[in-house]
Amino acid sequence: MTFTMSLRKQRERGKEKRVSDSLTMCPTLTLCDTFLFILLLYCIPLALASVDASFRDCNHFLYKKIPPMGIPSGALKKICQRYEDTPRYITLYDPTKRIPFYSAYTFKKSSGEKSVGSPWMYEPQLSIISSTGNMVPFPQEKNDLQLEENQAVLSDYSDSVFYERGQMNPDEHQADPSDKAATYTLTNIVPQSKDFYRKQWAPYLNKIRQRLNSYCHGTAFVIAGVTTTGNTIRRDNTNRVAIPKHIWLAYCCPDFDSNAPYDVRYMFPSFAAYGLNDFVGSFVMEVSSKRLEALIKREMPVDHNFQLFQDNCIPEV
Repeated sequence: MTFTMSLRKQRERGKEKRVSDSLTMCPTLTLCDTFLFILLLYCIPLALASVDASFRDCNHFLYKKIPPMGIPSGALKKICQRYEDTPRYITLYDPTKRIPFYSAYTFKKSSGEKSVGSPWMYEPQLSIISSTGNMVPFPQEKNDLQLEENQAVLSDYSDSVFYERGQMNPDEHQADPSDKAATYTLTNIVPQSKDFYRKQWAPYLNKIRQRLNSYCHGTAFVIAGVTTTGNTIRRDNTNRVAIPKHIWLAYCCPDFDSNAPYDVRYMFPSFAAYGLNDFVGSFVMEVSSKRLEALIKREMPVDHNFQLFQDNCIPEV
C-alpha cells in the first residue's frame, strides 16, 4: 500500500509540474483553453498506463467488455499487456504469488506454430512508472531487487528442472507475430509440471485451437487461469513463485456454427476445462463453464457470485 501510494504521489507531482510549466509558457490561454489543456495532460498518461485500477484500455479482450465478476481485488494488479505500443491482452496478476490469477485474450485463428526467438519480458510498471506502458525484455545484468519484489524473474525458473514456463495466453492461440511475442512475458507465465504440460495441457490447447478455428465464426473470448494451494518454487531459501494446483481455461464464442456435429455443438457458445498440474495422475477434464466456476469457488477466495463471462455467454436474441 505504501509503495502504491508513493507511485501515485510521484505521478501526481509530475502532472502538477507539467501543468504549471505549460501555463507559464502560454499565459494568454483563455480559461476554456486552459481547462482543455489541463484535461489532456491528465488523460494522456492514463491512456499509456498498463497497470491501472481498471482494464479500460484493454476491455475489448473481454466478452461485453466486462471482466470476470466476484474476484476481490486485494493485492491483485490489473495489467493491460502492451507490446510495441499496442494492447495485446489482459492479465490479472498476483504480485505476492508472482503468477497471474488469469489472462484473458481473444483467440486468433492460426496454424498453431510457436514463436521462435522471442525474448522473455517483464512488466516494468509493477515496480516503477513507465512512460510507454510496454512490457520490456529482461536486462542482461543482474535483476534489480525492486523488480524481483513484485514479479517473477528468469532466475526463479532457471534451476527448476520439474516445471515448464507455461503461458496462460498461449502463443499458438495467436496469429500475428507481435501478438505471439507478447505472450512471452513472465506476467503471463505459471509453473506447469513438465509431464502435465507436454502430455496433457499442450494437446488440449491444440484441440481448442482446432475447434475454434473450425466452428467459431465470430470472436472467441478466452480466459485461462489457475487455482493454488501454497506450494511454491523456492530460490535462496525464499518462497518465490506459486505452483498452481489446477490450470483452467474457458471460452465464449456467441457466433458459432449451428450446423456443427452434435459432439461439438453442445460445447458452444461456451465451454471449459481444468487440469491437475501434477507429476503423477495429471489429467485434463472438459466441463461446462458453470462447473469450472464451481471448482474455482471451492479452491480460491472468490465471492459466491463469481462468474467468468457476463450473462454466462448467452447470446442476445
